[in-house]
Amino acid sequence: MATKAIFSEVKNNGIGYWGILGLLGLLVLGGLASALYMEHHGHYVTGMNNQIVWGMPHVFAIFLIVASSGAANVATVGTVFGKKVYQPLGRLSAFLAAALLIGGLLILLLDLGDMAHVIEMGYGYLNFKSIFAWNMILYSGFIAILAVYLWTMMARSKTPRSLYYPVGVLNMIWRFLLTMGTGSILGWLVARQYYDAAILAPLFIIASYVFGTALNILLVMATYKLTGRELGDAVLNRLRYSLAIFIALTMFFEFMRHLTNLYATEHHGIEAFILSGEFSGMFWFGEVFIGAVVPMFLIWCRFLKNNRTALATAAILAVLGGFFFVYVNLIGGQSYPLIMFPNAEVSSSYFDGAVNQYSSTFPEFMLGVGGFALSIAIVVFGMKILRLTPVSLADSVVDPHYKND
Repeated sequence: MATKAIFSEVKNNGIGYWGILGLLGLLVLGGLASALYMEHHGHYVTGMNNQIVWGMPHVFAIFLIVASSGAANVATVGTVFGKKVYQPLGRLSAFLAAALLIGGLLILLLDLGDMAHVIEMGYGYLNFKSIFAWNMILYSGFIAILAVYLWTMMARSKTPRSLYYPVGVLNMIWRFLLTMGTGSILGWLVARQYYDAAILAPLFIIASYVFGTALNILLVMATYKLTGRELGDAVLNRLRYSLAIFIALTMFFEFMRHLTNLYATEHHGIEAFILSGEFSGMFWFGEVFIGAVVPMFLIWCRFLKNNRTALATAAILAVLGGFFFVYVNLIGGQSYPLIMFPNAEVSSSYFDGAVNQYSSTFPEFMLGVGGFALSIAIVVFGMKILRLTPVSLADSVVDPHYKND
């Protein structure tokens, strides 16, 4: 029978902790320097242009925002569905979600051109016919909900504790809306052949579970390994098989998306471009093989049961596959020529039928890495000052079916 988890801050003050935080700080500074460099010189120093308006920074930003929603799923399962095994991870899960969202949104500040435009968003008029205006509300609302959610989990008085379940339900609903909104940014862009699909909304929801679960696995394993705390198999196996199921569901939605496009003649061109053209390597090798086939093999292989190295490898590959997933969707979708007038012959001297080329620059990449590093740094520092992690995640603590033989 499981016992009540005891939470504590990370006590380690050694060179390892400050070394990790220092390395992350250097990456954050590199991202900040890149952002200032691009803001000062203009977007012409990036690989983005009039045809590819979303580049590598947006790949990182969308990945982090989508992963944020999925990261909070661990807390949701424990709260809404009453799964005792997940409840000790609720605080860390919600805090990780907030950190990932902050990192992703800070990367997107560059897209505003002038940082002063952030102030304008506070009093400007929102165009509710734009999905971007909706997302402003969804993102800021999600951070507020996560803050209240953490308060209900960490408070000792009865009043906030009584709000634990309803706030958890609100968090679950808001996550669906947030990720659906992010997927709809692409799904409602009818001018792009690869984007015009309603299935992108549920596809991004399922993909968020993959990204968030993988990052939760890596964070928990690294934290308990570096701090010398006990970590049982019960928690890891729940996360392990959840990750495999989410990967399989993502591949199913991808299969149905491409099958539908192949059925419609108007989409044959973009399907050939993605599946057998310039982006075929990233799709088949990066997204499918690295991000799905290998992780599922490492998880389901009976000879690797309870193998933590295999699980960590599967989680890392799932994260890498997630970046390929976002890159193929974002950059691949923009690279394919616009079809301005379907079923009509159009002739001009401006990129007619030309594949749009994009090559990311070092400042773009560093901005994305800096945003990712900032998210992890927030979590690392947060564990130092807040009681986010249980002292032990041994099976006897978290597993309600544990029997002491």
